[in-house]
Amino acid sequence: MASDLTRAVGIDISGTGIKGGVVDLEAGELVTDRIKVPTPPGAEPPAVLDAVKQVLETLEVADSDIPLGVAFPAIVKNGKTLSAANVSEKWIGFEAEKFFEDGLGRDIHFANDADVAGVAEVRYGAAKGVEGLVLLTTLGTGIGSAMIYNGVLIPNSELGHLARPGKDKDAEYYAAYSAMEREELSWAKWAKRLQWYYSHLEFLFSPDLFVVGGGVSKHPEEFLPLLKLNTPIVPAVHRNNSGIIGAAALSLGVMPQLAQATAAQ
Repeated sequence: MASDLTRAVGIDISGTGIKGGVVDLEAGELVTDRIKVPTPPGAEPPAVLDAVKQVLETLEVADSDIPLGVAFPAIVKNGKTLSAANVSEKWIGFEAEKFFEDGLGRDIHFANDADVAGVAEVRYGAAKGVEGLVLLTTLGTGIGSAMIYNGVLIPNSELGHLARPGKDKDAEYYAAYSAMEREELSWAKWAKRLQWYYSHLEFLFSPDLFVVGGGVSKHPEEFLPLLKLNTPIVPAVHRNNSGIIGAAALSLGVMPQLAQATAAQ
């Protein structure tokens, strides 16, 4: 596939699956099928790299110079992963961006998975054109978060790990979608946990908009109406594709453009 500046590849790595697709950067839409393979057991770096290669080969872009962005479930600073969520602890303190660039033989942009989902929603989705502070949360195995102020990403917010007073477990253990599944909670009982979580975020940050992503965002009618907040809260537009779309957008260093676009509004 020929390279141009209107298309890029996004790869979204999680503890359960590795997804990828080619994205039209003007429309913020996939122009190929979404390809998904299981995350290898243990999710150690060499095995994850092989799975990413498999996705790129299926997309027929393994040997292309089309820009590539990769989203990963960890704190990412200067290309190094400083944590590991539902993947091997070998990623902690690991030069992940260089590892992928060497293994794939191409330049990439490597970023936190929730951050790139936030980029997708601000540039193309539910938070497009919203001024002030946008907080995106992804509700899944854990809770990922992205903070974006006037179009500028504040990376690695990790708001799923807020402490719960008097409790050993953090917010995501209590309120992630996995908690609902693990404890077989009804939508109403899970919503009470989300009420605590979003009320706490509202108190701490006074955001202008909450965006809820992750797979559960395809059922917003089941839980969002049960929340009583002062801040508007809406489902993500791109849902499970937001990681792919945001990673692709960041492959071209899109954040400065986001800041300029916001300033021009």
